[in-house]
Amino acid sequence: MTSHEHTTALVTGGASGIGKAIAQALVDRGAYVVIADLEPTKVDAAVAEFGDRARGVVCDLAEPEAAEMAIKEAFAWRQRLDLVCSNAGIGHSKKIKNEPLGMQAERLFEVNCFASLRIVQAYLRALEPGGTRGRLMITGSENSLSAPAAVKGRGLGLYGATKHAILILAEWLRDECQDTLDVHVLLPGAVYTPLIARGLPDPKMAPASLGLIMPERCAEIALRGMDLGLFYIPTHAHISEDMRPRYQGVADALLQLGLREPPSEALSQTPVIAD
Repeated sequence: MTSHEHTTALVTGGASGIGKAIAQALVDRGAYVVIADLEPTKVDAAVAEFGDRARGVVCDLAEPEAAEMAIKEAFAWRQRLDLVCSNAGIGHSKKIKNEPLGMQAERLFEVNCFASLRIVQAYLRALEPGGTRGRLMITGSENSLSAPAAVKGRGLGLYGATKHAILILAEWLRDECQDTLDVHVLLPGAVYTPLIARGLPDPKMAPASLGLIMPERCAEIALRGMDLGLFYIPTHAHISEDMRPRYQGVADALLQLGLREPPSEALSQTPVIAD
């Protein structure tokens, strides 16, 4: 991933936020980038900014046919598509006990989850005639892995469900497509995207517990993770700690159910020696 002289990439949600930062980082490495996004003015602005190394595709990934169209247009530009960054996503903040599960909820799952599945299926079809290997990075979230401590109480349950779903889909894709695709899943914590900026005009006012980073830093970590061949690409150290209650809860339940042996007395009394 460090050499991009001939690389062509498709970045969905590429006209702003994390997607635009990833597109910029790829262009800086010499790649050609296809920007797919919903709003024509934003797509045009991003393409103008990136110059002749960029093309734009306007599409709504909530529409079932949009993924196939985006892949075909991206592939047609330079007759190759080396990397797909399935990054497009939308936010949602409403407590699930009050969620009506109407069109808004359906759109959330269409964009945040099913679009990535349609994209990878279309991508595999495009790669098949040439027998070439592809690379896919799906943008999940710290919410894919836990209910992060810093955002509890903010009504992210349904959004988190879409991100949980895309993580397990990515894990199964890695298993099913190991002969044809290199698969990565980006797991960002808080990133200063337009979604966050609407409620936080000044990023300096973000609480320290949020660990807010800028999109450029997220893109740097994303590309570094791909360079290293990582499947999981987390952006914040606290992500691991936020997962601990789930693992500990399962371990404790196994003990109480008699399905796991308790630690031996000698082991439990082993002193901890600090350096």
